[in-house]
Amino acid sequence: MKLLRRFALFAMLGAVVLSGCKSMTGAQKGAIIGTVGGAAAGAIIGRTAGNTAVGTAVGATVGGVTGAIIGNKMDKQAEEMKAKVPEATVERVGEGIIVELPNSILFGFDSSTLSAEAKANLDKMITVFSTYPDTDIEIQGHTDNTGAAAYNQTLSEKRAKAVYDYLIAKGVAPARLKVVGYGLTSPKYPNDTEANRALNRRVEFVITANEKMLQEAEAEAARQGK
Repeated sequence: MKLLRRFALFAMLGAVVLSGCKSMTGAQKGAIIGTVGGAAAGAIIGRTAGNTAVGTAVGATVGGVTGAIIGNKMDKQAEEMKAKVPEATVERVGEGIIVELPNSILFGFDSSTLSAEAKANLDKMITVFSTYPDTDIEIQGHTDNTGAAAYNQTLSEKRAKAVYDYLIAKGVAPARLKVVGYGLTSPKYPNDTEANRALNRRVEFVITANEKMLQEAEAEAARQGK
């Protein structure tokens, strides 16, 4: 019975996260995810969705009242990010935020040099990062499947690192940032048309609570429990 209940929880989690249920806030989703266990849920959902950003966001989930408090803060940050950077795709997942920028507005063809448009959009994102300093940011680089796997891996790393270097140059604390390149290994769309391949060429930002936000949320949850 315990195994069946756990399976049911994972199934519910997958449905909630992958469907992007409109009737629930990010905070409510985070509270459900926490009943399963963040890291394990993140690994499973990330693999199931073929989406490393979802896996990272879910893996950072703590759940319960603490998670709901964090989720409420992330709801506000996500709405501000949408308003500031309309060119980006912003999604609330668990207790985190995923921000996706396509390479078409970041880099030229086969390049890891940030375009002027890219810098303008990153500047807008930095204003939100500065407003909400108690978060960690993972920068994930992805490519399509055109060309050799080793080449694409290096290109994805260079592109993510270019974003990382720009954020640091603009004052974002290095301790908040992590860079990962996935090359062609994690497409979100089938690599069957040029349009879909273009969608797979992307950089994603996964924004999660840092230790300070977590501790403050735990303290608030304890006060609410009294």
